[in-house]
Amino acid sequence: MIAASLLGQGFELVPVKTTSHLMRTLDRRAADAVVLGPSVISPGHGFEVARQIREFAGPIPLILVVPNSSEELAIAALKAGINEYVRYPFSAGELAAAVCNCLDQQNRADAQPGTADGGFGVIIGNSPVMQEIRGRLARIASSNSNVLITGETGTGKELLAQALRGSSSRRNQPFIAINCAAIPDSLLESELFGYSKGAFTGADSSREGKLQAAHKGMVFLDEIGDMSAYGQAKILRMIESKEIQRLGSNHGIPIDVRIIAATNQDLEQLARENKFRRDLYFRLNVARIHLPPLRERKEDLLTLIEHYIRYFNQRFRQKVRRLSEAMNCFLCHDWPGNVRELKNTLESIFVEGPSQDVSVVELPLQFRRQMMEIKSVPGNERERLLWALSLTNWNKSKAAEKLSWSRMTLYRKMARYNIVPSVQLATAIETERS
Repeated sequence: MIAASLLGQGFELVPVKTTSHLMRTLDRRAADAVVLGPSVISPGHGFEVARQIREFAGPIPLILVVPNSSEELAIAALKAGINEYVRYPFSAGELAAAVCNCLDQQNRADAQPGTADGGFGVIIGNSPVMQEIRGRLARIASSNSNVLITGETGTGKELLAQALRGSSSRRNQPFIAINCAAIPDSLLESELFGYSKGAFTGADSSREGKLQAAHKGMVFLDEIGDMSAYGQAKILRMIESKEIQRLGSNHGIPIDVRIIAATNQDLEQLARENKFRRDLYFRLNVARIHLPPLRERKEDLLTLIEHYIRYFNQRFRQKVRRLSEAMNCFLCHDWPGNVRELKNTLESIFVEGPSQDVSVVELPLQFRRQMMEIKSVPGNERERLLWALSLTNWNKSKAAEKLSWSRMTLYRKMARYNIVPSVQLATAIETERS
């Protein structure tokens, strides 16, 4: 059934019967993805093969087919580095769709790691919220309406703006990023709108501003919540009149730009407190996208880590394959700096010339100190829960015992804090239970 499902979708199959045969096939780079199972021995055998593949071939897409599913199997699959999880028997096209999804993610990640690739490849992760964002982006990109992107520092707001531009009709036009918190009022007009010759001492010639340079393209207003009231008034007038006026000039210049604004603050609350102009807020908040913090979508950690390992392997010419025991530290950490902190932490590992299997001792010193503090004196409830799950290798009964909770209390807390090992695996579990 597996062969028929894939052949019917145009895939070329390379059947292998032994692990050694599989490794020889991968060594010749004769496969783009690996489908494992269903194992005639045990599901655990498939996990062990997956670990060997990860050590030998790095981040090649792995799809596991199992005859039955359970919570323990789902967690083991995550730790083994499985990308997709399909329960046997499967419906027609289900396995092919899983393979296509893995290959598509791999291709997008390899196109240009860490940046937008002309589409939404930069939106990494299969958690429900990231899938929803990807689904909305195509619709938002096709319009010319202003967009407000919210989220904590380090969640990737500018990359999301670049992805919007890459799939819009303005993709070949300028993209100008402006840090609203870095421009003092005294320089705001000359920087944004430009100036005419003789406008002030030293203005020996006319100069166009950043907004005019973005004509027909997009303007990314980063940290819009930190812009002064004076700056807000100027931006509002530009949006409403669709023209700018250079400093020292009495003539308006028509301008066609799409505004993408971003902030880590609650603009709605600031507007209620009269700390941000309501009329500007309503002008910006036409289409809105909220990027969740990494701590609320930890099921995306594995995908993000693999993405950046590929990126830094190319950049530093290394051959890192996995984090091994260091993965538990990454799962336990709350990542207050979000994806940016994750990327910087991984980069610091590569700078030191890591081994192929990164251990805890190879993690940055400051990161290890933070982990020791969390393990010795867990902070809030969510941190204690992650600490217990990490120490018990995600064994729910043992974790509940460490916390002096009942098993049902532990499940409720996991649901409350959105702690889920993998969205695909969880979906498979719920399907089996139903």
